[in-house]
Amino acid sequence: MPKIDVTKTDEVAPMEFLAGVPKERVLTQLATAAGNEVASGKLSHPESSAALCVNAFGWFLDRPERLPPLGTADPTRWQVESVTLEAEVRFPWRGGRHPWLDVLIRTVDAYIGVESKRYEPYRGRPNVGFSQTYWRDVWGPAMNGYQAQRNGLREGLVQYRHLDASQLIKHALGLRSAIVRLNEENAPQRTPRLVYLYATPRAWPTGTRRRIAEADHRAHEEEIERFAEAVAEDEVRFEALTYRTLLEQWRSSTDADVRAHARAVAKAFTP
Repeated sequence: MPKIDVTKTDEVAPMEFLAGVPKERVLTQLATAAGNEVASGKLSHPESSAALCVNAFGWFLDRPERLPPLGTADPTRWQVESVTLEAEVRFPWRGGRHPWLDVLIRTVDAYIGVESKRYEPYRGRPNVGFSQTYWRDVWGPAMNGYQAQRNGLREGLVQYRHLDASQLIKHALGLRSAIVRLNEENAPQRTPRLVYLYATPRAWPTGTRRRIAEADHRAHEEEIERFAEAVAEDEVRFEALTYRTLLEQWRSSTDADVRAHARAVAKAFTP
């Protein structure tokens, strides 16, 4: 199995895709998203989080039923219906900006949004910003933890240096809105989950190969734990997972092709 399949378009620099990843379908899904990853050339940057994410999950676009259980999901109830890259989850109103998830996984009983990070947590303080629309009374009482974090960030009572908590809050509120509509339209009912999937690289990929301080890794982990505890009782279940753990789970799959894909991801990127 060849490690890398290299392709390019007329508009962007060459982009590396792992063997088995449907590159045209991936590029089509990315082109419709708000992040402008393809046209901007960001996808080809050596620090690109999107490059890792689309290669890892893009393999499952045409074979969603082969995606192993994610994180702590119950293997006996795991049945994937679809995997989508760069999926918009809309709030219960027209117009304005709505969250975009890096991956959206739909199973028979869950609606799972994945936010993927690679080098971003180690670059410095994330942006904190909410428009006034986030204070509309539409989220329901089972989202009080996320709303309390939102309020604390705006008032300066809650602070994060490595974790982009404001983005996670927006994603959780978007998932909650989407699941309400979905559960009104369909049976059986599905549970919303938000998975924070992050890499743990030890050095930057360019220049002098500067190491990432171990203190920054510890601080990031502590912030994840603090955020998880704050929203533990909410309707949108939050779970954090490292790429290393994810790939270990894939490498223990009974599917030989999934195991080979996990090895290819680990070899081509810095998980």
